[in-house]
Amino acid sequence: MRERAPLHRQELPDGRSFWSVTRYHDVCRVLGEHREFTSERGSLLHQLGTDDAASGLLLVATDPPRHTELRRPLNRMFSAAGLAATRERIRAAVRGILTPALDGGEWDLAECAAKLPMAVAAQVMDIPEEFWPDLVAWSAMAASPEDPAHAVPHGSPLLVAHHGLFDYFSREFDRRSGTPGDDAIRLLMTMRGGELSREEVVVNCYSVLLGANATTPHTVTGTLLALAERPWIYRRAAAEPAAIPGLVEEGLRWSSAASCFLRHAVRDVEIAGGLVPAGDPVAVWIGSANRDATVFRDPDSFDPTRGDNRHLAFGFGPHYCLGATMARITLRIFFEEFLGFFGEVEPAGEPVRLASNFVSGHTRVPLRTRVRRSLAWHTGERIEAPC
Repeated sequence: MRERAPLHRQELPDGRSFWSVTRYHDVCRVLGEHREFTSERGSLLHQLGTDDAASGLLLVATDPPRHTELRRPLNRMFSAAGLAATRERIRAAVRGILTPALDGGEWDLAECAAKLPMAVAAQVMDIPEEFWPDLVAWSAMAASPEDPAHAVPHGSPLLVAHHGLFDYFSREFDRRSGTPGDDAIRLLMTMRGGELSREEVVVNCYSVLLGANATTPHTVTGTLLALAERPWIYRRAAAEPAAIPGLVEEGLRWSSAASCFLRHAVRDVEIAGGLVPAGDPVAVWIGSANRDATVFRDPDSFDPTRGDNRHLAFGFGPHYCLGATMARITLRIFFEEFLGFFGEVEPAGEPVRLASNFVSGHTRVPLRTRVRRSLAWHTGERIEAPC
């Protein structure tokens, strides 16, 4: 499609249709030009044909200037400076998550990685650990309701997930009202003297949590699968900790975990050699843009030394991922710890892909790892572990 149909109209059996954009610069234009392509009618492909009920309330369902107003107070909290105090807690969480792999046998990376974003987001949102399992399960269901693993006996997985998440954050709104604190939930509740309604706070808490779960765990699994298939790159990365930031950026490009976003044309727009009529939905395919050979040299090679890696894994424009800095910090710490723990990693079976048109990832990734005899952490601490 990049080569032959960079603007492609897809009609579904039920009569709904949308346009696909697959080239890097066209994707940037759709995501970056809110006066041409609006977010307010829904940002996910499964919302096709039904306008977003949270339009104007939810960060991902607003355009500037409202989007900028909602986002500004959270930007400070999710900056590198704002997250500085959480680094060691993130490291402790990563070590806890990697514990099942320490016996040197077969283990499921996807199961462990699924816990990572919740462990991190919980620090920022002040969520007690007892609620983590339910929130992880509901977030996964909301991000990929099509996957068989998320089937429920009666009704829709998406409705079950929304009910659980909205109910939890509604109760937290009531519990935290009038109490001091500097977490993200209270920040939303008190911004500009309590400007946001209860509904706005709840849906934006949901958005922050869903965003954390959509990218980080699947970047972990996608990157480690690539490394398991390329042991020479794994050994190089383990020997050169300074290479880890480049490994993370290439893992983000390679995995492109948030694979698709939806926009609607505000007016007739000429793009990619064609015309999108006013009101029509446009899907941008991030994984395709991140393999555009006009931007990325040898795009189908996994290359952590790639220079000027301008990937779109966190999106582009006004809706550039709020949690991008937090995700980068988390991923860098994860790979520092993983490469320090394990001398080797290899597949232990066939990975199982997630069934989703939004998230590109896996529900099962069996691995075998060999723990190093002695572990030298980047802090200089030395920890003995079984071979």
